[in-house]
Amino acid sequence: MLFNSFTFALFLPVVFALYWGVCRTVTARNLLLIVAGCVFYGWWDWRFLLLLAATSMTDYGVAIAMDRVADPRRRKAWLWVSLVGNLGTLGIFKYHDFFATSLADALARAGIATQPVLLHVVLPVGISFYTFQALSYTIDVYRRRIAPVRDLPSYLAFISFFPQLCAGPIERASHMLPQFARPRRFEPDQATDGLRQMLWGLFKKVVVADNCATLVDRIFGDSAHLPGPLLVLGAVLFALQIYGDFSGYSDIAIGCARLFGFELMRNFAYPYFSRDIAEFWRRWHISLSTWFRDYVYIPLGGSRGGTWMSVRNTFAIFLLSGFWHGANWTFLAWGFLNALYFLPLLLGGRNRTHLGTVAPGRWLPSTGDALRITTTFALTCLAWVFFRAEDLDHAFAYLARMGDGWLRPGAWQRCAAVLGEHLLLAPAMVCAVALFVVEWVQREHAHGLERLPAQRPLRWAIYLAVLAAVVFVGDHGEQQFIYFQF
Repeated sequence: MLFNSFTFALFLPVVFALYWGVCRTVTARNLLLIVAGCVFYGWWDWRFLLLLAATSMTDYGVAIAMDRVADPRRRKAWLWVSLVGNLGTLGIFKYHDFFATSLADALARAGIATQPVLLHVVLPVGISFYTFQALSYTIDVYRRRIAPVRDLPSYLAFISFFPQLCAGPIERASHMLPQFARPRRFEPDQATDGLRQMLWGLFKKVVVADNCATLVDRIFGDSAHLPGPLLVLGAVLFALQIYGDFSGYSDIAIGCARLFGFELMRNFAYPYFSRDIAEFWRRWHISLSTWFRDYVYIPLGGSRGGTWMSVRNTFAIFLLSGFWHGANWTFLAWGFLNALYFLPLLLGGRNRTHLGTVAPGRWLPSTGDALRITTTFALTCLAWVFFRAEDLDHAFAYLARMGDGWLRPGAWQRCAAVLGEHLLLAPAMVCAVALFVVEWVQREHAHGLERLPAQRPLRWAIYLAVLAAVVFVGDHGEQQFIYFQF
């Protein structure tokens, strides 16, 4: 079920009404959330529910089993059950065909012909997200940072919580399980702000991301025959598309959770206002970045072993992050390139220079900050080419052609002709500019509509303007979210 669908527009009020109007106890509300999560997730394919149930029940039992034994070796053995079960399932569904095909290609280059055994299985929606969320629970129990939960409804509601089930944020059990265990009261202010954040997320998705996608698909699909200025535009528009799509999902998820009395972690903090790549990665997909930090980077030694260990571990998490996104060499290249961007900052001890909000309390950034933001955005756009390209050949060819045709009048005429085919997207592009103006003004707050004028007429005028953009400018083809494929 998609957040940007008519079905969800019917589903959410029904669940909300039953949750606050009929269910009175913690257990009843958790059971309702489990049912809602099953309906929401099973809407794509009911068979996905079998995998979700297997993952949930395995980790529920593993955590309790670990708590019952004191022998470190037996505890670690139980942890391996969770690791192998979760990562093995992820590997079969997401990576088996990639590895099989890559091995066959490598052998073919060596003169050995083989026929790879491919599974051709359907990738379950959101498998990377709920797998990592489940793993964080068993790892934290193993480390004795949290006690295993024995209230099965609370645990299952935590795993299957529908607002963030398919594309995060990837929550930690230490943050969410206590919220499922305690009584919840309806808080009007919390719910109102949740609705505002959902509206802003919907604006990002259907107005900005889905409209950008039309032109992005056109440019990337015909990149071999288009001039450089259009390819540069395509890279910039994809940066807007993926931000509007993914941060829009996160805003809707966080806002939706607040309707039910839950606070999810922040997943985006205006990343395109970052002054270097290190700051960008502290602000982009925060739940995944911190997951890799806590469960990979620090266990590998972090930066405690000197420069070599810091560099090794940094490349490890960037490559793993790339591979987490998909079974394609382009994602590994994207992760590797971001690691290269990060390397000078790490070696120069400048990777934690920009920890606060840019230009706090001011309308405009300094000239230096503006240049740093522009440079970081340009580097990010170049890296996004690998993320969007079909394969490495496509990515390198795309990058090579970005400098072509800037001085040829015919190339600019070609640009004008292509853009003329998409004149109906002009209002959406204006809305994309408005998105960044609003978020710049709100950059010290959690989302674009968090702090609005106190005057009620002006505040409602803003709501109506955003809603009008969603209705009249938005793409209502119910486009899937990009991160559902991960």
